[in-house]
Amino acid sequence: MSVAVLLTAVAVAVGLYLFQPWRIFTSSTVTEDIPAVAPPPSQGASEAAAPSAEPSAIAPRELVTGGLISHEHASSGTVRILELPDGSRILRLEGLDTSDGPDLRVWLSYAPVIQGPAGWHVFDDGAYLDLGALKANKGDQNYQIPPEANLADYSSVSIWCARFAVSFAAAELTG
Repeated sequence: MSVAVLLTAVAVAVGLYLFQPWRIFTSSTVTEDIPAVAPPPSQGASEAAAPSAEPSAIAPRELVTGGLISHEHASSGTVRILELPDGSRILRLEGLDTSDGPDLRVWLSYAPVIQGPAGWHVFDDGAYLDLGALKANKGDQNYQIPPEANLADYSSVSIWCARFAVSFAAAELTG
């Protein structure tokens, strides 16, 4: 009898570790602003000229955008890739609303965005760029894109559950 109890306890512990069922009831929100970059100092400005109190920020340039569609979990929000005035690029999730889950990642991918269950498992079939762990399952958040990344290699974004190899949501990126 004690062996059966021990095996049951181990099975429950492994199941809790893998599935983390409490995440169905958890939620977190992150609200990040778009990074502001001050303009470079103007060349040839007179040293006698008084500097302005506050330099005005230069707006980022939108490179591509897309709307999230639901895959494994009901999800919504907008994805934008922005080029900041200093040349750096970020992937921005705006108005994100999805479920919490174990080991959620933000991926740039070349895979097509397919509606329904057929699209849940395509993003790890080839090239993808992992931008890091999802910061929260709700809100506005920024993810740095490495300078060496060629955006022409990627046509979609997935909120990817690495634990179960399934897409929670995806967006096709269009210019």
